[in-house]
Amino acid sequence: MKIGTPKEVMKGEARVAMTPESARQLQKLGYECIIESGAGDAAGYNDDTYKEAGVEVVKTAAALWKEADVVAKVRPPTDAELKKSREGQLLISFFYPAQNEKLMQQAAKQGTSVIAMDMVPRISRAQKMDALSSMANIAGYRAVIEAGNNFGRFFTGQITAAGKVPPAKVLVVGAGVAGLAAIGTSTSLGAITYAFDVRPEVAEQVESMGAEFVFLDFEEEQQDGAATGGYASVSSPEFAAAQLAKFRELAPDMDIVITTALIPNREAPELWTPDMVAAMKPGSVIVDLAAEKGGNCKLTVMDEKIVTDNGVTIIGYTDFPSRMATQASTLYATNIRHMMTDLTPEKTVRSSTIWKTTSSAVPPSRMKRPLPSRLPRPRFRRLPPSPRKRPRNSRPKKSAPQKWPPSRRRPSSRSRCLPSGLLWFWASVLLPRPASCSTSSCSSCRSSLASR
Repeated sequence: MKIGTPKEVMKGEARVAMTPESARQLQKLGYECIIESGAGDAAGYNDDTYKEAGVEVVKTAAALWKEADVVAKVRPPTDAELKKSREGQLLISFFYPAQNEKLMQQAAKQGTSVIAMDMVPRISRAQKMDALSSMANIAGYRAVIEAGNNFGRFFTGQITAAGKVPPAKVLVVGAGVAGLAAIGTSTSLGAITYAFDVRPEVAEQVESMGAEFVFLDFEEEQQDGAATGGYASVSSPEFAAAQLAKFRELAPDMDIVITTALIPNREAPELWTPDMVAAMKPGSVIVDLAAEKGGNCKLTVMDEKIVTDNGVTIIGYTDFPSRMATQASTLYATNIRHMMTDLTPEKTVRSSTIWKTTSSAVPPSRMKRPLPSRLPRPRFRRLPPSPRKRPRNSRPKKSAPQKWPPSRRRPSSRSRCLPSGLLWFWASVLLPRPASCSTSSCSSCRSSLASR
């Protein structure tokens, strides 16, 4: 079976779905690898590096789609690309089926099976295939770098001969994967970092990374992120109002604001209003990672950088992972390789979600199975009794006094003879001796001393 990777056709996309290292790992699984000429140039991988890894390089995308059994891409396919697919072919890429229903129906009509990398569940067993988290990690890191590139001062505070430089103050709104990556980068650069999130369990993670969590004086209980797959849920109007009031209080003091708040299958919530932008100091920077979904800032322009009348820079780029194409390609190709490892015969994980021709294969974990009419009787194995251990700080119980047998009864202290040594010396000098005694060690003297 052959796995092929075409060159990305979207303008500005520099990532590639196969690297020389991932191709070597796929070949160990028994696959043959094909790549379109020039597909990895923007990510730093030329055709020669692929040839050294044993990858076949083809000249055109049409030849690759015709020859490959599995096609791995980064961006969703265009209509022209999908027309090149054939029945029985497998496509692996970001697909966003909830937003691209027309594209999904076209794939079903073509008879092409599709694995959407954006639909990988956020569970422990699927972390190695979670491409969204891999790209969000890079986006959070790159957001801080872009903010520093447009910020006119140091991140860290310094005391120099020319005077004291105060540290920058950074606010990260949304402490998901991208937010935590931004927090880690900001604190490592020496900035005073604040973070906010609607999920209550995030506060401990934020504080463990050296940032200060912004709490709200609000008594409403927020839903645990574990119940929504690690994503934030929709807040009530009262909570949203309290949240905006807190942001208005923080806006004049912040130098850099990085917003990462997203809700699945919804437009990005508006968290940074125009009056907050007007309250910020000249030279401040806002990086909106939710620009592709409308933006968390009302003034964000998608794929552009603007400067407001009061001197605040607002960055709305949507290609942060592509701006670090080498690292992003390495992580994404690793996610693809792990997916293929689990789909390889004799290594298949049965809970993989696949869109197959005209129907959707639901993971078995979500299927409603009928209960058996008769449940099997549980079998218990008898375990050997475990030795009883005394607690560490407890005192041992006092044992009963030892009883000597009558034949070997221990003599009492009264019936013992006086010991020899210094006491015996003074006793022999001070006490009178019998007339028949000629030495100080006779038995009669000892018996008389003992009776006294």
